[in-house]
Amino acid sequence: MRLSVYLAGEIHTDWREAVIAACEGLEIDWSGPVTDHAASDDCGVEILGAEEDKFWHDRKGASLNSIRIRTGIERCDVLVVCFGEKYKQWNAAFDAGYAAALGKPIIVLQPPEHDHALKEVDAAASAVARTPEQVARALRYVTTAKL
Repeated sequence: MRLSVYLAGEIHTDWREAVIAACEGLEIDWSGPVTDHAASDDCGVEILGAEEDKFWHDRKGASLNSIRIRTGIERCDVLVVCFGEKYKQWNAAFDAGYAAALGKPIIVLQPPEHDHALKEVDAAASAVARTPEQVARALRYVTTAKL
């Protein structure tokens, strides 16, 4: 089975690369947000013009990034969303909620210490994984029907 998987969430670690590497050989088309932090933050003012107020600077970037994010989530078969240990990922929670509203299957990747804070997100998910390897094994099972 071929899948389109959108990798949402935390951008400060290599979890995406770990999942993709562990899924080598599977029929998966990968997509996700812009993970170059500077490009993501500054795309709006680079393309649409400078802003003196940081709020509007960030708003322009978020508006442009939302085109990629919404389109990617709408087109995917499965959303994988990672909540990392260091930063609060409000955007990741929003992505998971949007995917849930669209009826998309969700695999959450999170450390155990986030279980209480993410209980509603986890309740909407098809699976909650602790490691990128568990995510890859889940995707391998879904695409091949083999353990």
